[in-house]
Amino acid sequence: MSGGSVLDSGLFGAPGGYEVRIRDLSGASGSEPVEVVRGFATLAHANAFARRYVRDSVERCRAPGMTPEQVLEAWFAYGEDAEIAGGDDQAWRSAAELRDFARIPVTDAEERNWRALDPRRYADDEEGDEDS
Repeated sequence: MSGGSVLDSGLFGAPGGYEVRIRDLSGASGSEPVEVVRGFATLAHANAFARRYVRDSVERCRAPGMTPEQVLEAWFAYGEDAEIAGGDDQAWRSAAELRDFARIPVTDAEERNWRALDPRRYADDEEGDEDS
């Protein structure tokens, strides 16, 4: 077989999985991530988590009556960004949707629900199963 396939691209998995680095945009931690979330088996899973995490962060920075520019200003001052490590050109990046996030408030809470996609949740469940 010549050329790479979708399976070879890393979209559905990579050795060791993927990690998402959470960055505090206020600068309180410098350029270091404030948190690294590991355990994403697929790039699609990491992408979905990162997108929802940033979407939630933008909404937490939004106040009633703010213009999209004001929302962006608040996010860059107080928000958190999510960056996928090792995701190459198929990794989701906040810059791709940030202006839309600022312009269009969330109407479906599921768009902000990054916790449902957090792989640490499953690790906690597995540890609890072992104790049973």
